[in-house]
Amino acid sequence: MSAPEAAPGPAHVDAITDAGEYRARASRPLRLPDGREIGAVSEVPRLYVTRAIARLAQAPVLPYATRLEMLAKAADLFENAVLEGQSADDYLDLVSQCAGVPRAIAHASVAAIARTLRALPDSLDREIPRGAVTDLDDPRLREGAAYWARRGRTLAVHASGNTPGVHSLWPSALALGYAVAVRPSSREPFTPQRLVRALRGAGFTSHVALLPTDHDVADVLVEQADRALVYGGQSVVDKYAANPAVLTQGPGRSKTVVTDDVDWRDHLDTVAASVANLGGAACTCTTAVLVEGDTATAHAFGAALAARLAETEAGRHRTELPEETARRLAAHVERIGAGTTGYGRDDIVETVRPGTAVLHPVVRVASDARDPVLGVELPFPCVWIAPFRRADGIAPLASSLVVTAITEDLEFARKLLDEPGIANVYVGPHATTWMKPGVPHDGYLSEHLMRTKGVIR
Repeated sequence: MSAPEAAPGPAHVDAITDAGEYRARASRPLRLPDGREIGAVSEVPRLYVTRAIARLAQAPVLPYATRLEMLAKAADLFENAVLEGQSADDYLDLVSQCAGVPRAIAHASVAAIARTLRALPDSLDREIPRGAVTDLDDPRLREGAAYWARRGRTLAVHASGNTPGVHSLWPSALALGYAVAVRPSSREPFTPQRLVRALRGAGFTSHVALLPTDHDVADVLVEQADRALVYGGQSVVDKYAANPAVLTQGPGRSKTVVTDDVDWRDHLDTVAASVANLGGAACTCTTAVLVEGDTATAHAFGAALAARLAETEAGRHRTELPEETARRLAAHVERIGAGTTGYGRDDIVETVRPGTAVLHPVVRVASDARDPVLGVELPFPCVWIAPFRRADGIAPLASSLVVTAITEDLEFARKLLDEPGIANVYVGPHATTWMKPGVPHDGYLSEHLMRTKGVIR
């Protein structure tokens, strides 16, 4: 057992608005996974939020080309600059030590966010409906055309803290002319703090705000803003299901299916990456694998996957958690996994420092693809495996953010594409964690923020 690492210097995450940074009287402690307190997150009151949203609604709409130039500048600042005394290395230290996110994952996420911001001109060009125009001076309006228009002026974001990469999505709203208020997660508030500082440094001084709040005041953001993007579990999805102004980003329950017209042994690396990339904590990480064949085939696959995950885990970066949380998750796996067969380590909790632990990958095989356990998503590499037959239909694959279909059967792939409950379909040996600027994550955010209007002049 190693000695505790030195804690980073005092870390404070305060509100950031057009008036600058503001430290509220109320706050929530910022802690390392082992419980040591290193700072605090402000919790601004209801009136502060209401006034900040009202000012955001009055922010001038800048020309589209100007917004894109500012976002490219923000990408450079976010990736490299010293912002309010914080260097890029300081930021990575905070994410790694306080949030328990591996430094390599945080560094890759920074690069991905910056790359996404720089790619916005091309990405948004793909999102605009064919034939729609974006400027009143467009000559096509002389004959009448569709105009690409905002549904509102302000967007509220309730961010999650599972990986820094979630913050690559909402800045596109600034490119579309929205003003954005972000409520950071108290687990990982450092990425939105740095990103908001970078955006302000690039010129979005009255168009973006960081508004840390408690849970009660968080609802005020959704009430006051014209549109909202909210991350959370199934309870959050259910809470806002009837509100068309709220786009929820809930559990991914992403899955991989391997049909019997391919040899699964050739694709263990792809499946292992799908399970373990990003520390297994992202909504695109594979939660369940369906293997076509009998129960013996599923068990053979499970044993081989557990061995492959153990091989690739050596030297891999794993998310650190408070030891109490890790042991609670391990106990939860035992409860919900009753009746399944486990492969790999028996004791999945490893204490890395006093009070801090990591969870080794869990591989468990169920006897039926309809077992509800296949929909259980946990914030570390945990995968459920079951036998599957194409003849039984694709119902076990529904309600998935991503389905990777490792198959030669294009008709089967077409059925997956036609299933409304599946957001993304990757055909062939592609990890479920694959992403690319311009390719939708859960639809395009612009589908929620924009609409077409008929215009003639």
